[in-house]
Amino acid sequence: MSSLDALLAALSHPARRQALRLLEWRAELCLCEVMAHLRTGQSTMSRHMATLKEVGLVLDRRDAQWVRYRLNPAVPADLGQVVRAVLDAEPAARQHDERSAA
Repeated sequence: MSSLDALLAALSHPARRQALRLLEWRAELCLCEVMAHLRTGQSTMSRHMATLKEVGLVLDRRDAQWVRYRLNPAVPADLGQVVRAVLDAEPAARQHDERSAA
């Protein structure tokens, strides 16, 4: 599978796109915070975050018993543009951004 195919597969799930948006708004979040925002269980969200980590979109670090996630600043520009286009294409995201700008 090419890196573009893997990236698009990772972006295909709404929870993963929402997690990326959360990380755009907050520099770093523990898994429990992502779970609370998205109202999902620990095992499900762990799998989603693992998928985002596998394609290189997020980085994680251990902080005692917590795992904290942040966006990977080293994502290649061309793949970053794909991510941005996918996130911007979703109507709910545009509506949220428009409300935030007002």
